[in-house]
Amino acid sequence: MCCALAALLGILVHVQVTNQTVGQARDQALQRLTEATAAFEAGDPLRPGARLDPPELPGPLRTLAVAGDRGTMVGERRGRPTMWAAGPADGNRALAVQVDYSQQARTIEGLDRAILWSSGLAIGATLLVGAFAVTRVTRRLHATALVARRISAGDLDARVDDPRTEDPSRPQDEVAAVAVALDTMASSLQSKLLAEQRFTADVAHELRTPLTGLHAAAELLPPGRPTELVRDRVAALRTLTEDLLEISRLETGRERVEPDVERLGALAERVVRASGTDTEVVVVRDAVVETDRRRLERVLGNLVANAHRHGRGPVRLTVVGPVVTVRDHGDGYPEYLLAHGPQRFRTEGGAKGHGLGLTIALGQAEVLGARLSFANAVDGGAVAVLRL
Repeated sequence: MCCALAALLGILVHVQVTNQTVGQARDQALQRLTEATAAFEAGDPLRPGARLDPPELPGPLRTLAVAGDRGTMVGERRGRPTMWAAGPADGNRALAVQVDYSQQARTIEGLDRAILWSSGLAIGATLLVGAFAVTRVTRRLHATALVARRISAGDLDARVDDPRTEDPSRPQDEVAAVAVALDTMASSLQSKLLAEQRFTADVAHELRTPLTGLHAAAELLPPGRPTELVRDRVAALRTLTEDLLEISRLETGRERVEPDVERLGALAERVVRASGTDTEVVVVRDAVVETDRRRLERVLGNLVANAHRHGRGPVRLTVVGPVVTVRDHGDGYPEYLLAHGPQRFRTEGGAKGHGLGLTIALGQAEVLGARLSFANAVDGGAVAVLRL
């Protein structure tokens, strides 16, 4: 806006001064033409600068004068700017006078140079000041955006800590207001998540003691169908409790990897044998990876179990280098899982389960530094891809 205003003002000044300068020269030339016309009609000799049909007279002005009209035009005479004025004379001739226009031309050129220099200086100063001011604002905005991305990635300890927000005496601008709102939101979100994690951990921990007693009591029951049902439900409840405890540990971010060198194909075959399921293992290209064997087995075991529990056979586990794919031929993953990832205690379509298996697999994959993604095959079936 400042640059456009400077250019507009320069154009307006140029036009105004040029019109005024040209108008003064035109009036002077027309006045001399009037005097020369009166002298020509009275038969008096013409004054210097007035002639009949001078060869330097511009053609358009000569045509205008011969047609019976008067006019003025800026031209040249002997290489110097000249203001010509011409009018009709007898015998289809033109009576013309010239006024030296050099001084006016130099005035306009000097004015144009002054306008260009002043506009350039004004625009340069405006750009420097604007760049300094905008850079300070954008630097703070970039820092705020970086903190927001860190929070969305799971770093709930990230804060903007804008210096303006720490000193109440300093003026608070819009960027400071955004920083305060983001820090407040992060603190509130962190508090709620920590409270939820503590609640989950406390519930799972408190359930372990009565479950242990319940399991011991179930072992003392006499053999029979009711005893089997009780033992089955106790085992399911113990598994759920252990899964909740594992999720709680994963959410705290305190899990540590114990890396070791493993051959991925052999590890995948061990996982399938331990699962006791009819899963086909295809090793297209084996690879040696550095990973935590226990956590990787947990991830693959959960993916295979989920494929058999919620999908349909055949279930195939494929190893291609450091990429492991588990695919079934069922109805595929639900839309919410593809859009937002696995969620605890959420299942659709009447499926049995608590949604903890895939949640644990995703959490353990993040601990390993691997990437676990979910998709549906074009020809049907769920596809889980683990990239180590």
